[in-house]
Amino acid sequence: MNHIALFEPRIHFNTGNIARTCAATNTVLHLIEPFGFEISDKHLKRAGLDYWDKVNIVYHKNLDDFMNSINDVGQLYLVSKFAEHVYSDVDYSNDEKDHYFLFGREDTGLPEEFMHEHRDECIRIPMNDEHVRSLNLSNCACMIVYEALKQQDFRGLELVHTYEKDKLK
Repeated sequence: MNHIALFEPRIHFNTGNIARTCAATNTVLHLIEPFGFEISDKHLKRAGLDYWDKVNIVYHKNLDDFMNSINDVGQLYLVSKFAEHVYSDVDYSNDEKDHYFLFGREDTGLPEEFMHEHRDECIRIPMNDEHVRSLNLSNCACMIVYEALKQQDFRGLELVHTYEKDKLK
C-alpha cells in the first residue's frame, strides 16, 4: 500500500488536491499536526470536493507520532529538493512493503536534523533550480504516487472504465 504523509501542511488547497489524489489511487493520507488551516475549513473540503469522505486519513499529533506509526514492513521516503536520489530511480514494486512518501511544509520543508537522520531515504523530483524555488506540493505528491503505482502495475485501479455518456463511443 502507498501512503502520502504531509508534515505540518500550510495550504488547504494543496491538502485538498492531495486528498483527491489519494481517493483516486487508494492511497492513505497522513496529516501531521499542526496545520496552517482548520481541518473543517470549507476551502479544504471544496478543494477535495465530494471526495473528502472517501479518503483514508490518519492524523498524527507530531512527526514522532507519525514515525512510530510506520510498521516494520514500511519503507519511508522523504521527498525533498535537497535529495541526491531521483524518485523514478527507486524501486517501489515490492508489494510486501508499505511505501510512505513524506512531504514537508510548503514554506520550510522538513526539519533539517530529521533529514540528516534519514539521508538515504531522501528522493528528489528533477527540476531547473535556477528558475524556480520549488514545485507545487500537490503536483509533487501526484507525480510520486503515480510513479509508485506504475511500478506496481496500477493494482487496484481501473485501467479502462466505461461511462454511461462516454465521449469516445
